[in-house]
Amino acid sequence: MANAPSGPQPDGMPWAPRPAAAPGRTLHMIGNAHLDPVWLWPWQEGYQEARATFWSAIHRMDEYPDFVFTCDQVVLLSWVEEADPELFARIRERVAEGRWHLAGGWWVEPDCNMPSGESFVRQGLYGQRYLEDRFGVMATVGMNVDPFGHNAMLPAILRGQGMDSYCFLRPGPHESDLPGTMFWWEAPDGSRVLAYRIPFEYCSPPGDVAGQTEKALGQLDRSLGDLMVFYGVGNHGGGPTKANIDSIHRYDRMGTFGEMVMSSPRRYFDETAKRLGEEGLAALPVWRDDLQHHAAGCYSAHSGVKAWQRRAQAAVLSAERWAAVAGHDARAELERAWKQVLFNQFHDVLPGSAIEPAYDDARDQLGEAVAISKRIITRAHNVIARDVRVPAEPDTSPVLVFNPHPWPVACDVEMQYGLAPGGVHVVDAGGGAVASQGTQPVATTDDQGRGATVFRAELPPLGYRLYRMRPGAPLPRPSRLTATASRLENDVLRVEFDPATGWPASLLDKRTGADLVRGALGEHTRICADPTDTWGHRVVSYDWPGDEMAVTSVVLRESGPLRARLRVEREWGRSSMVEEFLLGEDSDAVEVRVSIDWRERAHLMKLRFPLAVEEPVATYEIPFGQLRRPVDGAEEPAQSWVDMSGTVDGVPAGLAVVNDAKHAYDVAPAGPGRSPSIGITAVRSPVHAWHDPRLLDPDGFYAYQDQGVQHFRYLLVPHGGDWREAGPTRRAAVLGSPVRAMLESFHDGCLPPERAFVDDGGGQVMVTAVKCHEDEPGDLVVRAVETHGRAVTATLDVPLAGVRITAAFGPCQIRTFRIPRADPLAAVETDLLELGARKGALTVEPL
Repeated sequence: MANAPSGPQPDGMPWAPRPAAAPGRTLHMIGNAHLDPVWLWPWQEGYQEARATFWSAIHRMDEYPDFVFTCDQVVLLSWVEEADPELFARIRERVAEGRWHLAGGWWVEPDCNMPSGESFVRQGLYGQRYLEDRFGVMATVGMNVDPFGHNAMLPAILRGQGMDSYCFLRPGPHESDLPGTMFWWEAPDGSRVLAYRIPFEYCSPPGDVAGQTEKALGQLDRSLGDLMVFYGVGNHGGGPTKANIDSIHRYDRMGTFGEMVMSSPRRYFDETAKRLGEEGLAALPVWRDDLQHHAAGCYSAHSGVKAWQRRAQAAVLSAERWAAVAGHDARAELERAWKQVLFNQFHDVLPGSAIEPAYDDARDQLGEAVAISKRIITRAHNVIARDVRVPAEPDTSPVLVFNPHPWPVACDVEMQYGLAPGGVHVVDAGGGAVASQGTQPVATTDDQGRGATVFRAELPPLGYRLYRMRPGAPLPRPSRLTATASRLENDVLRVEFDPATGWPASLLDKRTGADLVRGALGEHTRICADPTDTWGHRVVSYDWPGDEMAVTSVVLRESGPLRARLRVEREWGRSSMVEEFLLGEDSDAVEVRVSIDWRERAHLMKLRFPLAVEEPVATYEIPFGQLRRPVDGAEEPAQSWVDMSGTVDGVPAGLAVVNDAKHAYDVAPAGPGRSPSIGITAVRSPVHAWHDPRLLDPDGFYAYQDQGVQHFRYLLVPHGGDWREAGPTRRAAVLGSPVRAMLESFHDGCLPPERAFVDDGGGQVMVTAVKCHEDEPGDLVVRAVETHGRAVTATLDVPLAGVRITAAFGPCQIRTFRIPRADPLAAVETDLLELGARKGALTVEPL
């Protein structure tokens, strides 16, 4: 009975020595209960299942003195705390005992490609601080068992949050050539974590673990010796069962697989490090790249949730900044907003792989985050505005324009007005003329006094500037911008359109003399049938042959002097698309505003950008960094931009494509009848939550994704041979988080007509966060990252605190500074959790 390979486990079996023939290794059995709070069920069901699963784990601990449980996803613990205090108290006891192991340290297991770098910081900021506050400990092992890929900067973020190791499942052995089961994973900044690819699966059936263990051993690098095997019922929760645990005890006595111990990832990493020693650890292979690819369709599935996420992330970051500038303690409101954002980065929400009703909740929750942010921003702007001196000038409308970015921004601002039937013109605070022109208002009424203007605003970094709208149309003036229905041109760019295709036949960069598209072959729009499931399982590329949308109209809507706008309308099947090309008088990029009305099922559309570039090199933005990837047409995840650089007629040149809503890209090589091109998967319409190998019933009724209208914008940014010249990371930030203009009244005040609060200099080191400290709201936190992949010394001016910080940055290095309110000159570097001080060198001087 003791050695029976199956059947019930007798009670009270004493431990017996394993047979001498047992394999000489230890298998660390990791009991866990992966729980998707949203997937094929709504979050309300996940909420209940967290409670049921955690009670099950507590009961197993009561029954088996050696049982150890590993738990990640802090949101689940927060749910239990608010719904079941008795259970939460039991969990705290087991954590203190060391049998309930806290791993991961993040609010959820997010998609690990598409959230912004600052979002990954907040996953740990709120997750780790919750664990410290409730349990007195923080996670030291990162754990994302189910996400579909992992960006290359994660080791830097994990180390900055107190974690030195990482457990993941995907990509599997069939999807990547990773160097083994355990390896050093190194970020572009040199940060390393000890990574472990979970073999086979992170969860198991409820019965005997022999099948789980055998399949895991079949995927493991056995030269490593001792190994981790994960078990426990998962996805909808459940956790380890009695049958699981009994079988582990049985096979341990039998010696079938070697010694089998109830363990945790922390214990495994510690014991492995001790066993291998410093030399053995140093000899492990090093991986210097991201961890891809799995489920390439998830980079594009459900356009809506990806756009909502981008909007919400930008809104909360902006709210943080303005709360800090205005001196408001908005920590509770911001925490609520951030947690809605973080929850909806979960790896079955943001990738578009959940059931259709889940996106009603995602829309509402992300909308709540945006609404909270707008209230914080509006309050802060009004508090600042009331102190700005605005002298009275009859019949004028003062306008304060706020720049949320810590570098100077020059942009066109659209403003609605009333009570000016003859139009308006714009001046600065000193009465100097500002370039402006009329544009179409958002309202369509009989009120002849209402209208709209667009004017050029030159804004200080993270600050504001005062303008005025005066009655009367702008005076005629010479302009460097010319426009027709087939050409937009200024002193920097000339764009010539083919009326048959509605796409540029020429894009001349006058600075280099390179024409990036003349002679390039290939269509701009490509629509094809897409029979793949929601995840895009086993898809390598969506660079497939397809149909081009037919052009139905080309209209010049605006013709300067400040900007020109050309409208191109297209149709295919039951769907239509409008692209409006905007070129400003001084612009070095073309802005394109896109509206798609999509009515196709099981189809996708690529927007392609064919280029006359030779020897192309592709660079993609990732969170807090960038990666060079092959020009092979592979579907790749990225943040806001992708670049192709090479030569045009021997001249170094390239094009960056920047957008505010999409994450699915490719850079395809030249081929028969086509030039190399950048591609964006603009829309894709699989069935919701359809998982291969399930076949669709031809007579069934299904809900398809991305039906209806969507809007997004992109920029075409020509440059010389180095993508850094285009400044795509800063352009993406401005595109995704526009400046805000507000009407103001006349009043006295102590503030000047323009002011800056934080200035990173606009160079290769970019400030990504300005916020109040989590523990001391009067202290200021400023985070910056190197964006060019090259070491540099940077100076950050912080007029808000009256100091200047000078610090060295390595390639892609993230540094966070805490500036005390009581003594700003005592500023120090802190970690990503805003706890303690790091030993980074910096110089702090008064401004």
